Amino acid sequence: MQLQVTNSPFNQEQVELLNKILPSLTGEQRYWLSGYLTAAPFAGQAEAGATLQVVPTAQGSVQTATKEITVLYGTQTGNCQSLAEGFSKQLEERAYDVKTSSMNDFKARDLKKLTNLIIVVSTHGEGDPPDDTLQFHEFLKGKRAPKLDELNYSVLALGDSSYEFFCQTGKDFDERLEELGAKKLAARVDCDLDFDEPAADWFAEVVGKLEEQTGGSAAATGSGVITGAPAASAYSRTNPFKAEVLENINLNGRGSNKENRHIEISLEGSGLSFEPGDSVGIYPQNDPILVDELIKELNWDAETPISVKKDEADWALRDTLLTHFEITVVTKPLLQKIAALTSNEEIKLLLEDEDDQKLRDYIYGRDLLDVIKDYSLQGIPADKLTSVLRKMPARLYSIASSYQANPDEVHLVIGTVRYEAHERERAGVCSVQVAERIEPGDELPIYIQKNNNFRLPENPETPIIMVGPGTGIAPFRSFMEERDETGANGDSWLFFGDQHFVTDFLYQVEWQRWLEDGVLTKLDVAFSRDSDEKVYVQHRMKESSKELYEWLERGAILYICGDEEHMAHDVHQTLLEIIEQEGNKTPEEAAAYIAELQSDKRYQRDVY
Repeated sequence: MQLQVTNSPFNQEQVELLNKILPSLTGEQRYWLSGYLTAAPFAGQAEAGATLQVVPTAQGSVQTATKEITVLYGTQTGNCQSLAEGFSKQLEERAYDVKTSSMNDFKARDLKKLTNLIIVVSTHGEGDPPDDTLQFHEFLKGKRAPKLDELNYSVLALGDSSYEFFCQTGKDFDERLEELGAKKLAARVDCDLDFDEPAADWFAEVVGKLEEQTGGSAAATGSGVITGAPAASAYSRTNPFKAEVLENINLNGRGSNKENRHIEISLEGSGLSFEPGDSVGIYPQNDPILVDELIKELNWDAETPISVKKDEADWALRDTLLTHFEITVVTKPLLQKIAALTSNEEIKLLLEDEDDQKLRDYIYGRDLLDVIKDYSLQGIPADKLTSVLRKMPARLYSIASSYQANPDEVHLVIGTVRYEAHERERAGVCSVQVAERIEPGDELPIYIQKNNNFRLPENPETPIIMVGPGTGIAPFRSFMEERDETGANGDSWLFFGDQHFVTDFLYQVEWQRWLEDGVLTKLDVAFSRDSDEKVYVQHRMKESSKELYEWLERGAILYICGDEEHMAHDVHQTLLEIIEQEGNKTPEEAAAYIAELQSDKRYQRDVY
């Protein structure tokens, strides 16, 4: 671009000088110069003949910190993406040049070109990286990762402290970047399920360090929730909508070993909407019987006032235990905090034992009431013990309906969890509340959790393969309702499995209707208890291996929803075998094929 005299306030000599220097300036130099010219002595007060004082570096470039920054996120459920987009928006408001990307979409080799990097990443399952970080994670661990001596970075890690490898993916990134020579803008922060305040505080520190580098304003201060683009609704994870329950039906037939509830919830008046693949978060209540047993065991007064939130009136103790605190999950961090409140030596010995397996064995299947009884902790004051409890986390359920087909409603499939452990009956907090204590007309506090990693293809002609046993059927009902409503004509193939055909074929009539109408192209089912030999969805996939591979070769997207530890692992292994066999590939080539599917967003998982 050349400056023209006719459209500028400069004379010919000045124009010639500017046209010589402007094309040679880097983006960083242009930014520095624009900032310099808006500051004293040029901001309307410059004296005639004032000169620009610039001290060059040894390389001849201007000494200034760049305001370019890259924000990378890795997420399984969408929380990290929402946070990353919120951080990016606030940085842009401070005149930073921000590039925001999923790790899956970022070219890892470009790391060496960066100066400032923010990573927001969750940990999935037992210390695993989210699906959209796998390739970036592998690259960074490998020998091809470059030296990063010029990089400044900070990591925000999200996780769940009930898992042993809490925030492990964030720790992996932090340690590896430091090994490669990168320097920390701010220390890594590991967030539990209630991540809003620590995330805001971490971001404030990062901004403060960036502003110190660039000579900007004072550090930002933590101010609660950081979110992405403004939502159409005022309701969110931190401000749930009290939604009326319209229907609550047991989907399983008489005599089934399972109880899966079909729940229909009204969104009327909320402004909430969703896409197929999203989830609903429900804030449940603890079992009143368990709460009363806990209060009795500790000799507490149920009306004792407890501070829950700053600048809010205290709550009665029983109400806080019902709705605000988690009391059914025991974690190592919780035991450590409880141990600090008591003189009981046995619980301290458990934590100090070098054999971690003993601690894992104790934690498994126990709740807070067990800990109180096992270690005779009746003397702890109510306000002290509640101060170390986690806030009640929401439970996420894949949406089982299409908003286009059912405006102002959302449908869920919730599998009821009941079991016995350590000589006591146990129950899933949310699932049993819904099964036993929620009726049509009651309300549930909910929000919509976006999940851009689990989406129908933009092209309605793209074929899709869906693998969803049990309650994993939920998002695929949403997919089919959406495709039926919009008239999408791409081929679709469902693999569904459960225990018995007669009692456990969830939404059987709907699937058969979609099959007859051509909305669903193929249906393969596996009912594991209807034959002497147990048959699962992966076996049905293997039986149709040739056709399944042909679908993949012509561009089909493969979706998996359900249990990660067993089903998703077995399906993944079967997929490798199918690609190796039908594609005539080595195991390494089959793994590379799947990696490419993931990179192209043609292998998407919603697993838990």
